[in-house]
Amino acid sequence: MQFFFEVLIAGLLSGVMYALVALGFVLIYKASGVFNFAQGAMVFFAALTAVGLQEKFGLSIWLSIPITMVVMVALGFLTERVVLRPLVNQHDITLFMATIGLTFFIEGFAQLVWGAEVRKLDLGIADEPIEAIMNSTGMLVSKFDVTAAAICGVLVAALAFLFNKTKIGRALRAVADDHQAALTVGIPLQHVWGVVWGVAGFVALVAGLLWGARNGVQFALTFVALKALPVLILGGFTSVPGAIVGGLIIGATEKLAEVFIGPLVGGGIEGWFPYVLALLFLLVRPEGLFGEKIIRRI
Repeated sequence: MQFFFEVLIAGLLSGVMYALVALGFVLIYKASGVFNFAQGAMVFFAALTAVGLQEKFGLSIWLSIPITMVVMVALGFLTERVVLRPLVNQHDITLFMATIGLTFFIEGFAQLVWGAEVRKLDLGIADEPIEAIMNSTGMLVSKFDVTAAAICGVLVAALAFLFNKTKIGRALRAVADDHQAALTVGIPLQHVWGVVWGVAGFVALVAGLLWGARNGVQFALTFVALKALPVLILGGFTSVPGAIVGGLIIGATEKLAEVFIGPLVGGGIEGWFPYVLALLFLLVRPEGLFGEKIIRRI
């Protein structure tokens, strides 16, 4: 039973980090209806830039992080201004294809500037068991996983406060409900979209630093975003709470399946189990746990 709880806790802590990646998708989709396929590339670009600044200019990690933050926020603003703003009122598939093109551009540009080799990212957080928990309960809980989950939790709470209790948050909800109605009451759509893309860049930075420190800074970081897809399917594409709950469910079930079912099927289950779970969930509730049912009149 103790081992079961160790695995469950590790999965839940990973789930919080999945939720952070999914949150970047939710913010943009909620504000503009665009599924930002480039979010994974932004995560990779953020981690690679932070490490690249350290290597090329000899900066400390704590100096490279704020510089990278400025770069990522600027990237978000530029993406909205240069790529998506000219495509306003175009078909959804056009916007989606634009984000796919942006994905390849960001991935190629990042490796052109900083190189493609795998790097180590040290945030000064040891990946070792917490002694107090180990001595009192005997369970092995990683200090890095707990710290990363706490950072993600604080960021998610701050974003939830921003979008629920502030003026920009009310404007975002209005834009998400009806673009035309928001325009008629004087809400500047382009400013709201710019802010959201800037925040998405910041979210990508935090996710890139945490996942890069955990798995190494490499091209595989772009695939972390693909793990956010099952999270979005379970939680709903427009719900911040849904991203959190979906992340916890995917993280926990993925880890439990890897440990308890993986040996029975030959391993590798953690790579595809979340997508099977999401597929089964689509058959039951396609709008997600917190999504709104779409009713179309014909």
